[in-house]
Amino acid sequence: MNIEQLYEYCEQKKGVTEHFPFDNDTLVFKVLGKMFLLTSLKSWEEGKPAVNLKCDPVEAENLRADYASIKPGYHMNKTHWNTVNLNQGDLNLDLVLKMIDNSYQLVFNSLPVKLRESLNK
Repeated sequence: MNIEQLYEYCEQKKGVTEHFPFDNDTLVFKVLGKMFLLTSLKSWEEGKPAVNLKCDPVEAENLRADYASIKPGYHMNKTHWNTVNLNQGDLNLDLVLKMIDNSYQLVFNSLPVKLRESLNK
């Protein structure tokens, strides 16, 4: 996966917007104003692509145990976020996309019902 594929995959989801709320390096994807994915553009340029993704706490622990490239979320709540290093070779694209989908869905499901319903109109 390259940065353009990541961008296109995230942008096609309902209610997603991109932001740089912290600095000019950290790209953040939000669903209706809530973060579900963060990544450093510099890390992609340096050939060390990584993303921070929200995750169910039990699933987060299981993923970290199963994959060397998945670590507790860098600069994030380590219970609810994982940092996924994309070039370490032990992850396939389907798993990465599934983790992105799960992160999006966790955040979407935590939104108030009125906001969620606004996407279906």
